[in-house]
Amino acid sequence: MRSILPAVLIGVALLAACQREERSYDTPRAKSGGEESVALSPLTAGAGSPSVSSSDKGKQYENNAYHLSQGKRLFQWFNCVGCHGNGGGGSGPALMDDTWIYGGNIENIVQTIREGRPNGMPSFRAKIPDDQIWEIAAYVRSMGRYVPKDAAPSRNDDMNARPAENRLPAGTPQSGGIPASAERPQ
Repeated sequence: MRSILPAVLIGVALLAACQREERSYDTPRAKSGGEESVALSPLTAGAGSPSVSSSDKGKQYENNAYHLSQGKRLFQWFNCVGCHGNGGGGSGPALMDDTWIYGGNIENIVQTIREGRPNGMPSFRAKIPDDQIWEIAAYVRSMGRYVPKDAAPSRNDDMNARPAENRLPAGTPQSGGIPASAERPQ
């Protein structure tokens, strides 16, 4: 009985030390306005330009595997692959390269999704809730390898040419003989 008590106390101490990330499952409705002020160009009117540095809110989404996987799901759901392919481009620009027309910071990507851009990118203001826009933007940054590896989602199975070897059924080699095109003429 005495040997069980220390093991139970250690187990309780270990469980108390575990921390779980907190997730909000209730998504607020999309609002008509955004709170960010992002510099799209170094030219601005007035005294100073808006900040373009990576914010704490952006890091909250980029460093969280759950938010990145949700962004991956939403990227498919909202048909972003229709224009951007799976990050390699199409009628929209590629998202996996190092060239960003309107800036590669997460705030710039959020602003692009929210406000749209000339020549093709529609505005999703009041169509997608703000936290989902941030999740999509974080996933877009993960395509360019700008998020921690341990948080980044993996590639879909359908993107591979065939299933992994450990997922294929066992096979046996078949003897096909010499093909007719390789035989000698008679």
